[in-house]
Amino acid sequence: MSEKRPLNGFFVCIYYLVNLVAGILHPVTIIGRENLPEHGALLCPNHNSNWDPVLVALKVPVNYRLHIMAKKELFCNKVFDWVLRKLGAFPVDRGEGDIEAVKTALKAIKSGDNLLIFPEGTRVEHEGALPAKGGVAVIGIRSGAQFVPVYVEGNKRLFRRTRIIFGQAYRPEATSRRPSPEEVQAIADEVLRRSYALGKEAR
Repeated sequence: MSEKRPLNGFFVCIYYLVNLVAGILHPVTIIGRENLPEHGALLCPNHNSNWDPVLVALKVPVNYRLHIMAKKELFCNKVFDWVLRKLGAFPVDRGEGDIEAVKTALKAIKSGDNLLIFPEGTRVEHEGALPAKGGVAVIGIRSGAQFVPVYVEGNKRLFRRTRIIFGQAYRPEATSRRPSPEEVQAIADEVLRRSYALGKEAR
Protein backbone atom coordinates (compact mmCIF):
# COMPACT_ATOMS: atom_id res chain seq x y z
CA MET A 1 0.00 0.00 0.00
CA SER A 2 1.28 3.48 -0.83
CA GLU A 3 2.36 5.84 1.90
CA LYS A 4 -0.25 8.51 2.65
CA ARG A 5 1.29 11.86 1.75
CA PRO A 6 -0.21 15.24 2.73
CA LEU A 7 -2.36 16.75 0.01
CA ASN A 8 -1.15 19.76 -1.93
CA GLY A 9 -3.11 22.78 -0.66
CA PHE A 10 -3.24 24.35 -4.13
CA PHE A 11 -4.69 21.14 -5.54
CA VAL A 12 -7.38 20.96 -2.85
CA CYS A 13 -8.47 24.56 -3.47
CA ILE A 14 -8.64 24.08 -7.24
CA TYR A 15 -10.42 20.73 -6.83
CA TYR A 16 -13.29 22.20 -4.84
CA LEU A 17 -13.51 25.40 -6.88
CA VAL A 18 -13.65 23.60 -10.22
CA ASN A 19 -16.00 21.00 -8.73
CA LEU A 20 -18.41 23.77 -7.79
CA VAL A 21 -18.34 25.37 -11.24
CA ALA A 22 -18.48 22.06 -13.13
CA GLY A 23 -21.31 20.85 -10.91
CA ILE A 24 -23.42 23.81 -12.05
CA LEU A 25 -22.54 23.60 -15.74
CA HIS A 26 -22.56 19.80 -16.01
CA PRO A 27 -24.25 18.07 -13.06
CA VAL A 28 -23.22 14.43 -12.79
CA THR A 29 -24.80 11.29 -11.38
CA ILE A 30 -22.14 8.87 -10.14
CA ILE A 31 -22.67 5.12 -10.19
CA GLY A 32 -20.22 2.54 -8.83
CA ARG A 33 -17.69 4.77 -7.08
CA GLU A 34 -17.36 2.01 -4.48
CA ASN A 35 -15.67 -0.06 -7.23
CA LEU A 36 -12.58 2.15 -7.19
CA PRO A 37 -9.49 0.42 -5.76
CA GLU A 38 -7.71 2.53 -3.17
CA HIS A 39 -4.45 2.59 -5.11
CA GLY A 40 -2.73 1.21 -8.19
CA ALA A 41 -5.79 1.71 -10.42
CA LEU A 42 -5.82 2.44 -14.15
CA LEU A 43 -9.08 4.25 -14.96
CA CYS A 44 -10.11 3.72 -18.59
CA PRO A 45 -13.09 5.82 -19.74
CA ASN A 46 -14.57 6.20 -23.20
CA HIS A 47 -14.00 9.70 -24.57
CA ASN A 48 -16.60 11.88 -26.27
CA SER A 49 -16.09 15.38 -24.87
CA ASN A 50 -13.38 17.79 -23.71
CA TRP A 51 -15.18 17.77 -20.37
CA ASP A 52 -14.53 14.06 -19.79
CA PRO A 53 -11.15 14.26 -17.99
CA VAL A 54 -12.39 17.10 -15.80
CA LEU A 55 -15.65 15.42 -14.83
CA VAL A 56 -14.07 12.03 -14.13
CA ALA A 57 -11.19 13.53 -12.12
CA LEU A 58 -13.63 15.55 -10.02
CA LYS A 59 -15.77 12.53 -9.20
CA VAL A 60 -13.07 10.52 -7.48
CA PRO A 61 -12.23 11.38 -3.85
CA VAL A 62 -10.07 14.47 -3.37
CA ASN A 63 -7.34 12.30 -1.81
CA TYR A 64 -7.41 9.69 -4.58
CA ARG A 65 -4.06 10.86 -6.03
CA LEU A 66 -5.15 10.63 -9.63
CA HIS A 67 -2.70 11.40 -12.43
CA ILE A 68 -4.02 12.23 -15.87
CA MET A 69 -2.29 11.51 -19.17
CA ALA A 70 -3.22 14.51 -21.34
CA LYS A 71 -2.37 15.59 -24.87
CA LYS A 72 0.77 17.72 -25.02
CA GLU A 73 -1.03 20.58 -26.78
CA LEU A 74 -2.68 21.51 -23.47
CA PHE A 75 0.76 22.25 -21.98
CA CYS A 76 1.90 24.83 -24.57
CA ASN A 77 0.75 27.75 -22.41
CA LYS A 78 3.10 28.26 -19.46
CA VAL A 79 0.26 29.05 -17.06
CA PHE A 80 -1.77 25.99 -18.10
CA ASP A 81 1.39 23.89 -17.96
CA TRP A 82 2.00 24.91 -14.35
CA VAL A 83 -1.61 24.43 -13.25
CA LEU A 84 -2.01 21.07 -14.99
CA ARG A 85 1.17 19.67 -13.50
CA LYS A 86 0.10 20.85 -10.03
CA LEU A 87 -3.12 18.91 -10.56
CA GLY A 88 -1.25 15.72 -11.40
CA ALA A 89 -1.53 15.83 -15.20
CA PHE A 90 1.39 15.14 -17.53
CA PRO A 91 1.75 15.48 -21.32
CA VAL A 92 1.82 12.75 -23.94
CA ASP A 93 2.72 13.07 -27.62
CA ARG A 94 -0.12 11.18 -29.27
CA GLY A 95 1.58 11.14 -32.64
CA GLU A 96 4.62 9.13 -31.56
CA GLY A 97 5.63 6.50 -29.04
CA ASP A 98 6.21 8.81 -26.08
CA ILE A 99 8.60 6.88 -23.85
CA GLU A 100 8.78 9.60 -21.19
CA ALA A 101 4.98 9.68 -20.84
CA VAL A 102 4.93 5.89 -20.46
CA LYS A 103 7.66 6.04 -17.80
CA THR A 104 5.72 8.72 -15.91
CA ALA A 105 2.56 6.62 -16.07
CA LEU A 106 4.34 3.50 -14.83
CA LYS A 107 5.98 5.43 -11.99
CA ALA A 108 2.62 6.85 -10.87
CA ILE A 109 0.97 3.45 -10.62
CA LYS A 110 3.97 1.65 -9.13
CA SER A 111 4.18 4.32 -6.42
CA GLY A 112 0.64 3.43 -5.41
CA ASP A 113 -1.10 6.38 -7.05
CA ASN A 114 -3.78 6.06 -9.73
CA LEU A 115 -3.89 6.95 -13.41
CA LEU A 116 -6.57 8.14 -15.83
CA ILE A 117 -6.00 7.33 -19.49
CA PHE A 118 -8.42 7.30 -22.43
CA PRO A 119 -7.98 4.07 -24.43
CA GLU A 120 -9.29 5.69 -27.62
CA GLY A 121 -6.61 8.37 -27.42
CA THR A 122 -8.91 11.14 -28.62
CA ARG A 123 -12.56 12.13 -28.67
CA VAL A 124 -14.95 9.92 -30.65
CA GLU A 125 -18.65 10.30 -31.39
CA HIS A 126 -19.68 6.69 -30.90
CA GLU A 127 -18.44 3.24 -29.96
CA GLY A 128 -16.28 1.61 -32.62
CA ALA A 129 -15.24 4.86 -34.31
CA LEU A 130 -11.63 4.15 -33.32
CA PRO A 131 -9.92 1.06 -31.92
CA ALA A 132 -8.32 1.23 -28.49
CA LYS A 133 -4.67 2.24 -28.38
CA GLY A 134 -2.32 -0.51 -27.25
CA GLY A 135 -0.51 1.85 -24.86
CA VAL A 136 -3.18 1.45 -22.19
CA ALA A 137 -2.57 -2.31 -22.14
CA VAL A 138 1.23 -1.94 -22.05
CA ILE A 139 1.07 0.47 -19.12
CA GLY A 140 -1.44 -1.64 -17.24
CA ILE A 141 0.42 -4.93 -17.69
CA ARG A 142 3.89 -3.62 -16.90
CA SER A 143 2.70 -1.75 -13.82
CA GLY A 144 0.47 -4.51 -12.48
CA ALA A 145 -2.43 -2.05 -12.30
CA GLN A 146 -6.04 -2.93 -11.75
CA PHE A 147 -8.01 -1.91 -14.83
CA VAL A 148 -11.20 0.04 -14.08
CA PRO A 149 -13.58 0.45 -17.03
CA VAL A 150 -15.43 3.77 -16.85
CA TYR A 151 -18.42 4.89 -18.89
CA VAL A 152 -18.96 8.59 -19.47
CA GLU A 153 -22.31 9.46 -20.98
CA GLY A 154 -22.22 11.53 -24.17
CA ASN A 155 -24.44 14.34 -25.49
CA LYS A 156 -23.34 16.74 -22.77
CA ARG A 157 -25.36 19.93 -22.66
CA LEU A 158 -25.10 22.82 -20.25
CA PHE A 159 -27.09 22.28 -17.06
CA ARG A 160 -28.22 18.83 -18.21
CA ARG A 161 -27.36 15.90 -15.92
CA THR A 162 -25.05 13.21 -17.25
CA ARG A 163 -23.79 9.92 -15.81
CA ILE A 164 -20.38 8.50 -14.99
CA ILE A 165 -20.26 4.78 -14.19
CA PHE A 166 -17.25 3.10 -12.57
CA GLY A 167 -17.13 -0.63 -13.32
CA GLN A 168 -15.59 -3.51 -11.44
CA ALA A 169 -11.79 -3.49 -11.28
CA TYR A 170 -9.96 -6.44 -12.80
CA ARG A 171 -6.53 -7.57 -13.90
CA PRO A 172 -6.33 -8.89 -17.47
CA GLU A 173 -4.68 -12.21 -18.13
CA ALA A 174 -1.42 -11.82 -20.02
CA THR A 175 1.11 -14.48 -20.98
CA SER A 176 3.97 -12.25 -19.81
CA ARG A 177 4.89 -8.67 -18.91
CA ARG A 178 5.85 -8.23 -22.57
CA PRO A 179 2.95 -9.77 -24.48
CA SER A 180 2.70 -9.92 -28.27
CA PRO A 181 1.22 -6.97 -30.20
CA GLU A 182 -1.90 -9.05 -30.84
CA GLU A 183 -2.35 -9.75 -27.13
CA VAL A 184 -1.74 -6.09 -26.28
CA GLN A 185 -4.44 -5.02 -28.71
CA ALA A 186 -6.88 -7.62 -27.39
CA ILE A 187 -6.39 -6.42 -23.82
CA ALA A 188 -6.86 -2.77 -24.83
CA ASP A 189 -9.98 -3.63 -26.84
CA GLU A 190 -11.43 -5.53 -23.89
CA VAL A 191 -11.21 -2.69 -21.38
CA LEU A 192 -12.81 -0.32 -23.89
CA ARG A 193 -15.56 -2.87 -24.60
CA ARG A 194 -16.26 -3.10 -20.87
CA SER A 195 -16.45 0.68 -20.60
CA TYR A 196 -19.13 0.95 -23.28
CA ALA A 197 -20.95 -2.09 -21.88
CA LEU A 198 -21.48 -0.22 -18.60
CA GLY A 199 -23.56 2.36 -20.45
CA LYS A 200 -25.65 -0.27 -22.18
CA GLU A 201 -26.31 -2.15 -18.94
CA ALA A 202 -27.49 1.02 -17.20
CA ARG A 203 -30.08 1.97 -19.80
